[in-house]
Amino acid sequence: MFHTIETLPADPILGLNQTFQKDNNPEKINLSVGVYQNASGQTPIFSAVKKAEQQLIDGQMTKTYAPQAGDPAFLDHIARLLLSTPVVAQLGDRLATVMTPGGCGALRMGAELLVSTGFKGKVWVSNPTWANHFPLLQSAGLSLTTYRYYDANIRGVDFAAMLEDLQQIPEGDVVLLHGCCHNPTGADITPEQWDQVINVLAERKLVPFIDVAYQGFGQGLDEDAYGVRQAVAKLPEVLIANSCSKNFGLYRERTGAVMMLCESAKQTNAAKSHVMSAARRCYSMSPYHGGGIVGHLLSDDVLTVEWKTELNQVRERMQMLRQGLAEGLNQAQSKMNFDFVARSNGMFCYLGIPRDDVLTLRSDFAIYLLESTRINIAGLSEDNLPVIVERVSEVLTR
Repeated sequence: MFHTIETLPADPILGLNQTFQKDNNPEKINLSVGVYQNASGQTPIFSAVKKAEQQLIDGQMTKTYAPQAGDPAFLDHIARLLLSTPVVAQLGDRLATVMTPGGCGALRMGAELLVSTGFKGKVWVSNPTWANHFPLLQSAGLSLTTYRYYDANIRGVDFAAMLEDLQQIPEGDVVLLHGCCHNPTGADITPEQWDQVINVLAERKLVPFIDVAYQGFGQGLDEDAYGVRQAVAKLPEVLIANSCSKNFGLYRERTGAVMMLCESAKQTNAAKSHVMSAARRCYSMSPYHGGGIVGHLLSDDVLTVEWKTELNQVRERMQMLRQGLAEGLNQAQSKMNFDFVARSNGMFCYLGIPRDDVLTLRSDFAIYLLESTRINIAGLSEDNLPVIVERVSEVLTR
């Protein structure tokens, strides 16, 4: 059966990370992998998460199945963390949440829900967008196309072009939006621009599918949730894919949620039933452990305060590194202005240097970043920042 099968090329991001792992250069630096790292280059466990996990384990009396929709405490608290308690109360039974295997699982379950409705339109994604959006949604049977978003010439969002494209999208189509900390560019729209986008979505009767993977990594938990909160407050139908990988540090636990808002409680209940059916076909039910940790943590006021403090420290450290990279590069050379690096949000940004320079950094100095020039800000450290500034400036001015 398998004698004709051929090996597929490696994923661009995961494959580059494998190449980095094989590099024997002791001074190698990885700016490609999308995980938070501390000053020692480790991806730590939040102390509040560690405590919640231990308490959860100590209190467990069984390993029997959890409810298929997920841990009730997780479902309740993750919705309130993202949307706020008043908004969740206002939405009532029009909102449903199902726990999923990470944000990828949430995206896929949202895609399965769209397919189950008989949706024949297109899903519009930003140009560029996270590379895995395409295989996750297309393999469910959806058709994807792009709207303009990032302009390399201005090193930021071309909002006029974005709005113009959204205004031309056929009624009833789906628009995938990044809730905050746009991956891969780090360039976000402002609250005022969010308001304009939501007005266009309402006028054109478009359905937003909002991917929220970095709440708390941009400007703050509440600030980063502005767009999604306005969407659910003002639009009749919204899909949300939420991930706990970054802001709870639960990468390997695969913890996420898909949220559905429909015009009526009856419609929401029907939508939830289709998500549950799709989950049953794909993986039956999501892993419990990560959701159990988050549900337990957010149910405890002391642990929640501790987690929020740690999350603030992570965000402030990344902002410090981002500012240091921008200032360092601007001081070291005059060929490019890197102020845009300091303006971007979250873990990622485009460095915007020529592709040949990206390859030179890799071959000559073992500094790894994607050919798109996306870098992981959390791959920087107090130790390697001067080295990166020196090497990038060198290749730019050769």
